[in-house]
Amino acid sequence: MVLAFAAGNAGGITCDLLIGSVPPAAISDWRYLGVSLLAGLVTFFWYPDINVRRRPVLLFDGAGLALFAVTGTEKALAAGLNPVMAALMGMLTKIGGGMLRDVLVNQTPTVLQADLYAVAALAAGLVVVVGHVMHYPSFAVMTVGALLCFWLRVMAILRGWHLPIAGKPHPPR
Repeated sequence: MVLAFAAGNAGGITCDLLIGSVPPAAISDWRYLGVSLLAGLVTFFWYPDINVRRRPVLLFDGAGLALFAVTGTEKALAAGLNPVMAALMGMLTKIGGGMLRDVLVNQTPTVLQADLYAVAALAAGLVVVVGHVMHYPSFAVMTVGALLCFWLRVMAILRGWHLPIAGKPHPPR
């Protein structure tokens, strides 16, 4: 249950604290805890079934990535952050919880590997920021940003897209 709460809420809590939105929504609204505990219980009791259906679970995670990236960016813009930092806060809103979860179980955070996860979230944030700067309707740019993020994530899952990895250094001659 601790991992479920950390994964689901740590990024949002961190962003809320950084932009001065206190107390953070995840600790002032019981529904955040409720959803996290429900997700943790479902995962605990039905893990074998969930693991077999890994691809659909990843697609739902991609939808969550898109939703939280754009809403986190929009919240940061509403708090008065400059556009670049708002896009980064949107990315952190989603990836922060997963990073904490991975650290708690002593694994290298998934987002630090060559997967299109953080980049997809950042792309969504950038779309929201550009739309904000150009004074486009926020719902429209949030929709476009979320769709771009989800599309990038789906392509990464289905086609194996990933970021390049730095090669090993050559031995001295």
